[in-house]
Amino acid sequence: MSKSNSEHDARAADRDLYSGLIRLHVLHHAVEGPVFGLGMIEELARHGYRISPGSLYPLLQGLEKKRYLRSATVRNGKSLRRVYRATALGRKALAASKGKVRELFHELIEGD
Repeated sequence: MSKSNSEHDARAADRDLYSGLIRLHVLHHAVEGPVFGLGMIEELARHGYRISPGSLYPLLQGLEKKRYLRSATVRNGKSLRRVYRATALGRKALAASKGKVRELFHELIEGD
């Protein structure tokens, strides 16, 4: 396997591992207030996640399909923007996940 193929495979594995963290991150921000695609791409980039629109938008739609998010189209100047907000179910799911994340954090970081 060439180096570029192994690097690609490593990035794909990282993406699989991080996908749940990205979903939690998106849900966290949607609980705090409305989020939109480009804004979330920029926010995630500040935390070291590189995610394309082609990956983020299906993720947002998936969270909406599970009823964790609800979207609406709003006018942003001359253009329209789809914004997402957490639902009651999404807030409940995020609250439940915090204990699991805390437990994992302790095992990964403090368990050494």
